[in-house]
Amino acid sequence: MEHKKKLEVLAPAGSFESMKAAVAAGADAVYMGGSRFGARAYADNPDEHGLLEAIDYVHLHGRRLYMTVNTLFKEEEMGELYQYLLPYYREGLDAVIVQDLGAMDFMRRNFPGIDLHASTQMTITGVNGARLLKELGASRVVTARELSLDEIRRIRDQVDVEIESFVHGALCYCYSGQCLMSSLIGGRSGNRGRCAQPCRLPYEVRENGKKPGEPLNRKQERNVMSLKDLCTLDLIPDLAAAGIYSLKIEGRMKSPRYTAGVVSIYRKYVDRFLEYGPDGYFVEPEDKKVLSDLFDRGGFTSGYYKQHNGRDMVALKEKPAFREGNQKLFDYLDKTYVEAELKESINGRAVLEEGKPSELELSLAGGVCPDGSLAQVRVEGQMPQKAQNQPLTEDKILKQIGKTGNTPFVFANLEVELKGNLFMPVQAQNELRRAGLEALEQAVLDQWRRPAPSGGCGASDAFIAPNAPAAPPAPPTAPAISTAPAASTAPAISTAPAASTAPAISTAPAIPTAPAIPTASAAPTEPAVSTAPQSSVAPAPTSSTPFRLYVSTEEPEQFDAAVREADVAGIYLDAAGFAPERWPDAVQSCHRAGKQCLLALPHIYRSHAEAFFKKNGKWLREAGFDGVLVRSPEEVMWLRVIKPELRPVFDASVYCWNRETVRLFARLGACRLTMPWELNSRELEPVMEELHREGMDGELVVYGRIPMMVSAQCIRRTTTGCVKKREVLTLKDRTGALLPVKNHCAFCYNTIYNASPLSLLGLESAVRRLGPAVIRLNFTTENQEETARTIRAFADGFLRGQEVLQPCRDFTRGYFKRGVQ
Repeated sequence: MEHKKKLEVLAPAGSFESMKAAVAAGADAVYMGGSRFGARAYADNPDEHGLLEAIDYVHLHGRRLYMTVNTLFKEEEMGELYQYLLPYYREGLDAVIVQDLGAMDFMRRNFPGIDLHASTQMTITGVNGARLLKELGASRVVTARELSLDEIRRIRDQVDVEIESFVHGALCYCYSGQCLMSSLIGGRSGNRGRCAQPCRLPYEVRENGKKPGEPLNRKQERNVMSLKDLCTLDLIPDLAAAGIYSLKIEGRMKSPRYTAGVVSIYRKYVDRFLEYGPDGYFVEPEDKKVLSDLFDRGGFTSGYYKQHNGRDMVALKEKPAFREGNQKLFDYLDKTYVEAELKESINGRAVLEEGKPSELELSLAGGVCPDGSLAQVRVEGQMPQKAQNQPLTEDKILKQIGKTGNTPFVFANLEVELKGNLFMPVQAQNELRRAGLEALEQAVLDQWRRPAPSGGCGASDAFIAPNAPAAPPAPPTAPAISTAPAASTAPAISTAPAASTAPAISTAPAIPTAPAIPTASAAPTEPAVSTAPQSSVAPAPTSSTPFRLYVSTEEPEQFDAAVREADVAGIYLDAAGFAPERWPDAVQSCHRAGKQCLLALPHIYRSHAEAFFKKNGKWLREAGFDGVLVRSPEEVMWLRVIKPELRPVFDASVYCWNRETVRLFARLGACRLTMPWELNSRELEPVMEELHREGMDGELVVYGRIPMMVSAQCIRRTTTGCVKKREVLTLKDRTGALLPVKNHCAFCYNTIYNASPLSLLGLESAVRRLGPAVIRLNFTTENQEETARTIRAFADGFLRGQEVLQPCRDFTRGYFKRGVQ
């Protein structure tokens, strides 16, 4: 029966105590951070000794531990990654949960046999992203929380990776990995595990650009971005049918008591489903009450599994400041799980015979080793002597040898074989028992542990030092997107052999149609991306004109202004803001003006986007775009299959924080990389240097409203109902700041922008030292006149070196000077 396939209950462990509580409550695996690089920097994460002890603890009890290394890595941190992971790798760490693609590629090469799990922070939203991650070495994909059961089922049916999905706990308003709100407002980055949760605060919703009036949301419904907690007890049969293997519980910032309570409930219902199947499955209301007593933000939601978004998913009101606790429940959980000392059952046989060393044979009563085998040991102790007075009895030996004390074992069965009237001191019996139990513990742990990778750090070709010095940066004279013919025939990226001990998931065939990813040694010549004449390609910069100026337009009036400006070398056309039938005319207008025209793909590529491009494939094929702006991992693989001749420019949301990621993206075929938002100018230098080494261009956004959030939710729908109309609303926070919210109806997501646009005007020298070939102006909410005025100001400042006034009254320098922690 299909329902008999094992499911994994995966528990959060923000501390050693929470880890023990989760194991006692029945978790199959726990996920836990170390002292660095985890997405919960403020949890009570253990130090190296504590995490090594945690790995041993879960293994002694037949469970698994997945380590969260799911932040983005700055270049200087990449040099520390090998030594940081090495002790955990040798101890037998089961898997690493990763966000940074460069870090994942580094781990794949340097830590053979360890499973790599693609974090939900990677924003994997479909088949294409899962295929890419599988190709890059991931054995498991943690899906975006926003995916439906149908979307997850499609991933499982078409890609041979394990699926892990959240089933309980807090929901972020933004797609995980795409949120910059906390770091922009307070410098605490969610991509670095330091989110301050500004989405939980109250906001007024107002119509954009209209006179002040009554907000669209009532005073008692101001928490428009605070989602209810997820609870999926009723959906466990559906989750299993969709192909989800690992049922992930959120809550590394919660208490051990909370962890124990939630895990015990989900253990109960997973076991019920596995025993009785979907027909015999039911949920008792009192168990939902237990979950509510443990934490309540204003009710539960079943999340996105059966709906794209909805007002009923939003708490709207503040979480109650005080709730009377269920002390009886709390006492029960503490006694049963939090304070419990878990023991593994063992079998033993002691043999005492005169003239021979004493013997003790021990074996596990249940299979807890990686391969399911029963660890067995045999130890010898002091030789018994002939008794002069009172000989040993079986009962005496059973009492002494049967004491397991504070070890992780307890005897399920202990046999004693006495041959003759014998005497053996109690101390000798204790030493025999101690030696046997220690040997058994060591035997169990040895089956999980690994030797250090062959060659060690830096001693073999397998290890590539992530912070190796780069060649001196070349001047930013790389050509614009070329029209040279494509010539990439390099083999696909090889992946480390799978070593997962979890059950096989699929027999889906390998992807037959995707072209091979070029290797890093492939020639940097850029393949054809357009049939436009060569004259349409912007000229390479000279010493007097060090930058090429590109603009991104989300609205037709912005495009109309940009195409008339002679200083603009290229224009990005937002796919959501322009009717597809207008694409060919826009491309021709650009080419007539000597400009390139690239299509900006959506920030989120899901079923809406798939249907959109399937319907409008003719316009995409025939428009003559010079390239595309890729904004998610999904689109990298999608482009390889749909239109591989279109060279991608990777946007800032496809994060590239270090040299490793630059090298990987070069192999993925990127012709230009946009610098990430959250790094300061100093931290961007090694990224730009590596781009020059790889013969690639760098691009830096020097103007525009930074996208703070990309959400599947819709502010308009939450407040007054869906109108299926592309528009801009405004969120007013407690300080009076006004945040524009644009709904992209074609792809059904909202973007929340920063109150003030980024402007690096006046920092031309610092930008020039950094060396991007392309500077970009992002237009989002500006009208035609504002667009034209801004282009001219930045052209005068950056291209002609003139002193100019800021084109906007309020602006921010973003992260260019301060970065994030």
